[in-house]
Amino acid sequence: MAWNEPGGNNQDPWGGRKNNDGPPDLDEALKKFQDRINDLFGAKGGSGYGGGGSGSTASGMAAPFILLLILFAGWFFWKSVYIIDAKEKAVVLQLGVFKKTVGEGFHIIPALINHVEVINTTEIQHYDTNGLMLTEDESIVEMPVTVQYNILDPKAYYLNVKDPEISLKHATDSALRHVVGSSNQVLGEGRNKLKVEMQKRLKEYLNSYGTGINIVEVNIRKGEPPEAVKAAFDDVIEAKENEERFKNEAQAYANAVVPEARGKAQRTLEEASAYRDQVIAKAEGEAERFNQLLAEYKKAPQVTRERLYIDAIESVMAKSSKVMVDVEGGNNMLYLPLDKIIGQSAAAQEVVRSNGADLSPRALRELTNQVVEELRRSQAANSSRRGGR
Repeated sequence: MAWNEPGGNNQDPWGGRKNNDGPPDLDEALKKFQDRINDLFGAKGGSGYGGGGSGSTASGMAAPFILLLILFAGWFFWKSVYIIDAKEKAVVLQLGVFKKTVGEGFHIIPALINHVEVINTTEIQHYDTNGLMLTEDESIVEMPVTVQYNILDPKAYYLNVKDPEISLKHATDSALRHVVGSSNQVLGEGRNKLKVEMQKRLKEYLNSYGTGINIVEVNIRKGEPPEAVKAAFDDVIEAKENEERFKNEAQAYANAVVPEARGKAQRTLEEASAYRDQVIAKAEGEAERFNQLLAEYKKAPQVTRERLYIDAIESVMAKSSKVMVDVEGGNNMLYLPLDKIIGQSAAAQEVVRSNGADLSPRALRELTNQVVEELRRSQAANSSRRGGR
């Protein structure tokens, strides 16, 4: 039952007034509230609202403002104190305009007119991406990439671009597509070259954007072809490996054969050059010999002719082991087996021994003369016998 209903509790919550005395006294309620505030700060209120002295009323009215001022001062001091860690730097904006960058330590930067953004500049952060790329030979590969970076310039990182992380993502995707699209060796050892090229290009992009991000490392993990075409990619890789192996084998064979062929060619050239020199020297020698024989022939033609004849017969006889002799005054040809006569004739053996068992033209001529002499003696003896009969 409400306090102002008939039969209910007639006690007025606003100061004990009866329900028949009219509406609650707001001045009295406000006075009680001020008295409580004054009690909190040690001030004493007067006998009634507006009934006390002017100093008491002013003190009661100033107490809430003093409390609020103290609270505001505490809050302002709390918001103005910054402790920057060693791995951090703070960008200070005054009324929205860049003022300075502060490093580690204790700093008091007035709040309200200044805005402080604390940025971790030494922590290595990561950005991972993985997508389907089209290579130069129009092959589709899946390239997972991890970019490690830190904040080199906190001012540029906070002020130059709206969202540095988005800029890093776009720059990474652009650099990856460029290097993968201009290469056809991304699944094997070509990844190392790809990594260096991508890191260089990504740094150029971020520096041109002015993001203040420093690229520490770019890691390209093992690229894989899409599952649907993985078998075909394996065949292509195997074919390329076989091609490289065949090239190496062919190069090794060429390295073994070409020097040998060059050596043989050089030897043939040298032999031909030696033969040419030999033929020229021999021809020059024969020509000189002919000139000398011509001179001797002019002096004594008959002697020179006989000498040439004897030399020719000597050269021919030196190559024959059988001799046919036309005996003067007879009708038959005499056959001389020189090879057998050499073994039977003591005189022939002596001639052979004296010449060191070498049937030279001179030895053959002496042997022939001896045989002819013996034949003449034999014919003379036969003739004398016939005459005696």
